[in-house]
Amino acid sequence: MDKIDAHQHFWSISRTDYGWLLPELGAIYRDFLPSDLAPLLTETGVARTILVQAAPSEAETAYLLDVAKHNSLVAGVVGWVNLEASNAAERVAYMAAQKVVGLRPMVQDIADTDWLLRPALQPAIDAMVANGLCFDALIQPRHLPRMQQFMAQYPELKVVIDHGAKPDIAHGALQPWADDIFSLASKTNVCCKLSGLVTEAGPDWQANDLRPYVAVLIDAFGPDRLMWGSDWPVLNLASDYSSWHSLTLDMLGDFLPEQRANIMGGNAARFYGI
Repeated sequence: MDKIDAHQHFWSISRTDYGWLLPELGAIYRDFLPSDLAPLLTETGVARTILVQAAPSEAETAYLLDVAKHNSLVAGVVGWVNLEASNAAERVAYMAAQKVVGLRPMVQDIADTDWLLRPALQPAIDAMVANGLCFDALIQPRHLPRMQQFMAQYPELKVVIDHGAKPDIAHGALQPWADDIFSLASKTNVCCKLSGLVTEAGPDWQANDLRPYVAVLIDAFGPDRLMWGSDWPVLNLASDYSSWHSLTLDMLGDFLPEQRANIMGGNAARFYGI
C-alpha cells in the first residue's frame, strides 16, 4: 500500500494569489516546488501526494494542475471555485473535467461562521456530489457545530476536515473542541486529516503538547477515517517533514500495521479515488 501525503502545497512568490503569504513569514516566504519536496518524499518513503490549493483563485488551481501534469508524485489536486458564483455549478463541472479531485473553500478566512449554511452554496455543492468531487473543510473550532448541519444537508458529499479543525493547542484549549469533534465524528461519516497540528502548537512545542489532541482525533475517527498529511511547506514554520512524519508514526504506535498503513495512505487513496 502506497504511503500518501494527503495534504501539501506548492507556490511561487511571483504569483499574486497569495494574500496571506507575507515576508514576515520568513521560513516559507520563497518558492516551494516539486524539486524541493522530492527528496523529502524519498527520505520518508512517501510515494504520492495530494496537492492542495493555497489561494482563493481558479488561476492558482490551473497553476497547480499544470504542476501536477508534469510531476508524477502528485496523485491529485484539490482546487478552488467560488461556490457562491452564479455559474458555480458550471465551474465545478469544469474543474472535475480537469481532473481536480476536490475543492476547498477557505472557510477559516470568512468572518461569517454560518457561511457553510448559506442557501447560495447549494447549486455548487450539488454539482460537487454529481461530479464526484470531495470537499476539503478548512475550518476552525467555531465551525464544528455548523459542519454537522452542513453534512445533514448534503449527506452524499464526501468531506474531510483539514488539520483537525485547527484546535488552539498553543493555549491548551482542549474544550469545547474535543466534544465537538466527537459529536461530529459520531453523527456523520466525515473524515479528518492528521495534519497541521504543529503550527497550532506555538513556539517551542513538545510532542506531549500534541498528544491529547491526536488522541481525541484517533478516538473520534479511528483508523478508517484518519489520513496523514504534512501541510508542507507551512509545516516549516514549526517543524520539518521528516520530524513530523516520524512523530506521527510514533503516535500511531498502538495501531496494527494495516491500520497504520491506512492512515498513512490507504484512506487518502480511497477518499480521493486516486
